[in-house]
Amino acid sequence: MHDARELWELFDARASATPDAQALVDEVGRTRTFGELRDGALEVAAGLAEMGVGPGTVVSWMLPTWIESIELVGALARLGAVQDPILPIYRHREVGFILRQARPALVIVPPVWRGFDYEAMVRELLPADLDATVLVAGRDGDDTGHRLPRGDSASAPPFTSAGDELPVRWLFYTSGTTADPKGAQHTDAAIRASATGMSLGLGLREDDRSALIFPFTHIGGQTWLWAALATGSVLLVDEAFDPDGTVQLLRREGVTHAGSGTYFHQTYLAAQRALPEGERLFPQVRTFPGGGSPKPPQLHHAIKAELGGAGIVSGYGLTEAPILTMGHATDDDELLATTEGRATPGVQLRLVTLDGHEAATGEEGEVRAKGPQITPGYLDPALDAAAFDEDGWFRTGDLGRLDAEGNLTITGRLKDVIIRKGENIPAKELEDLLFGHPAVADVAVIGLPDDEAGEIACAVVVPTQDRAGGAVELDLATLCDHLLGEGLTKRKLPERLELVDALPRNPAGKVLKHDLQARFG
Repeated sequence: MHDARELWELFDARASATPDAQALVDEVGRTRTFGELRDGALEVAAGLAEMGVGPGTVVSWMLPTWIESIELVGALARLGAVQDPILPIYRHREVGFILRQARPALVIVPPVWRGFDYEAMVRELLPADLDATVLVAGRDGDDTGHRLPRGDSASAPPFTSAGDELPVRWLFYTSGTTADPKGAQHTDAAIRASATGMSLGLGLREDDRSALIFPFTHIGGQTWLWAALATGSVLLVDEAFDPDGTVQLLRREGVTHAGSGTYFHQTYLAAQRALPEGERLFPQVRTFPGGGSPKPPQLHHAIKAELGGAGIVSGYGLTEAPILTMGHATDDDELLATTEGRATPGVQLRLVTLDGHEAATGEEGEVRAKGPQITPGYLDPALDAAAFDEDGWFRTGDLGRLDAEGNLTITGRLKDVIIRKGENIPAKELEDLLFGHPAVADVAVIGLPDDEAGEIACAVVVPTQDRAGGAVELDLATLCDHLLGEGLTKRKLPERLELVDALPRNPAGKVLKHDLQARFG
């Protein structure tokens, strides 16, 4: 792997080393070589520089997983801007908060995409005291007429290396466990460290063809980009995951690493089972990278037996600390099925029991970590005190066990968050909004296990009483309409409703959610 310290340095080095090698293929068959990718990024950099983007300029961008999005990342890296990638599934509540806190000078959104008008949303949400430009950019060749600005690549401002002390170049927002998103600051060192750990675990090499089929705005998207540039391997790019279309893309292009989480792996398994006996879905596959959601151990065994390769090779991390651990393609099946692998290079792990002592081997404790990929702090510094302990260890809020060889098994969470298809759904946010419905007297939102999604959100509601003393009628559709009306994104909607007479609470008034999970799970 190339040892570049900054992303643009890596873009340039890869294009110089293998300019004619294929870098990207998308779902409609468009391609880029590494030389073309660099040149396209330089053209966009020249165009953005004419708009005033330069070192330290905060640019929020909300584009799907397009080739143009990857060119944009390279362009902003060339200019030394601070990138604030926003998940395209975010809506008014999250986007409004991010714009108010990050205060970008430029916001880049797609045209109407998948039926949603991003430009209208952003213009509605921009703070009155923020002098920000909104740029609408589609894919080259589409019929919208909207494009990223481009100029003569030779006129792009020169790249200035940051030197020894890498500056914050990234803001990644995670919903975490609070109602408001949390903006984790990162340098290029975090992306490099997570990509290095992942690449070593997967054994990534120049002839690999890896799936980039989840939102590129996620920190994992930048991890895969760095890994591909460092190794000279190909990314198979799909603007949005579609069970039929994405599988056909990966089949057509000979995928070797088919990620990137439980939901995706279950989709591949179903597609394999629909084929005639003896036909392989992905004949060249080597691994099924995983992470972001609970991994049923039996899924690894099924994937390996029916789809081939090493099976699921997963890692563990957070937006604030990506890929702290990673399995290895050469690990035995028991490790791959039941653990998230070992600490990646430069990472130290410490497990602390609930009573504050260092956990022994095999004993459960909160996972705490130090390493080059850990955020130096949130954009809101008030959040830092709870995120780091007194010795500077990052508190993940997850519970786990380490075996004698250092393999980590995640056993639960201190955080009250549901992880559905790899995305965080904060229970408190749903509870706060549900309390606003006149028919809801009391509510708790819990995560329940689900074979497909990993977990689903279940709203346990005590309905208000009518004048006759009976419970007001209430159904899931009514509550979901209420949540959508409050600006909640569809991905966070609860998928199950249970009506109860009262919520179980301890003497201090805290809802006993484990009792509810045992009752309804």
